[in-house]
Amino acid sequence: MTTDALLPALTARVRATAHTHIPACPCGATTPAETTVCDATLADRADATVVRHAGTVAKAHAADADPAELALRVAVAARLPGILLPPLGPTPVTLHGRPVTYWPYGTPVDPQDPDAAPWEAAATLLARLHRTTAPVAVPPMRGPAKAAQAVARLRAVAPHHPATAPVLHAWAALPAWARDEAAMPDTATLCHGDLHLGQLIRHPAAEGPWLLIDVDDLGTGVPAWDLARPAAWYACGLMAPDEWHRFLTAYRAAGGPAVPSHDDPWPALDVPARALTAQTAARAVTKAVAEDRPLDEVDRSLVDACTRMASVRPSAPRG
Repeated sequence: MTTDALLPALTARVRATAHTHIPACPCGATTPAETTVCDATLADRADATVVRHAGTVAKAHAADADPAELALRVAVAARLPGILLPPLGPTPVTLHGRPVTYWPYGTPVDPQDPDAAPWEAAATLLARLHRTTAPVAVPPMRGPAKAAQAVARLRAVAPHHPATAPVLHAWAALPAWARDEAAMPDTATLCHGDLHLGQLIRHPAAEGPWLLIDVDDLGTGVPAWDLARPAAWYACGLMAPDEWHRFLTAYRAAGGPAVPSHDDPWPALDVPARALTAQTAARAVTKAVAEDRPLDEVDRSLVDACTRMASVRPSAPRG
């Protein structure tokens, strides 16, 4: 079923769900098909269609998402309300072949105010998540699998692009677990799997605490993976040293197990950061090819980092 068919159906579902929580909704809708000021489309992609009505959000997950595994991940969010945003329903429902979950709406990080980015809050939440025993059995976190998918798309879409070879060389130098070819060394630590600032919201209002959202990739694995994106950005010059220091210091202060409390963190972060750099570079090149444009400055910095990575042997992972 196409997104064109899914979107109106999902909008009707989220409105009906919202009205069970707020019968006197300010939208004033009188028919299911009526568009109202409370309706908003937050994302509309093949892997996620997200709509909002008033204070309720509905997310249609990727068509290939395993409903049973997603239900386990949603159950973890329900059991860890101080770390993850709790869902509005215990299990996913199905709409046009896509699993759908319902969530409260929260205030996201303001992308126009980078100086106010909550790096300390993100790091503290990660540390708390990593120190928590999974309340239900969950599958492995999907970080390495998503990285492998990004590289596979690059091979398929841009095999002859000049930037493809350095990315593939950097990827090939990684150990098997980081390329989703073998079991990760850590199979017990609870991880988010896709940490970035877009995965935080304040709930229920702007003055509320920050919480992690998006459980699609949540599972057990190497906790350093959750620090890998900011570590990679810092290593590539895309994250200011002060921001990286704030993030790392807060994670250590909260007792996060991914890195040593005082010693050099890079032996633990090196392999995941390399994997995230290769993944991000692969996506950047694929997107540039799809848009028929040259690589921009950020794209080139990622590819350059892959070139440097390929000449230095990765550190042995800890976990």
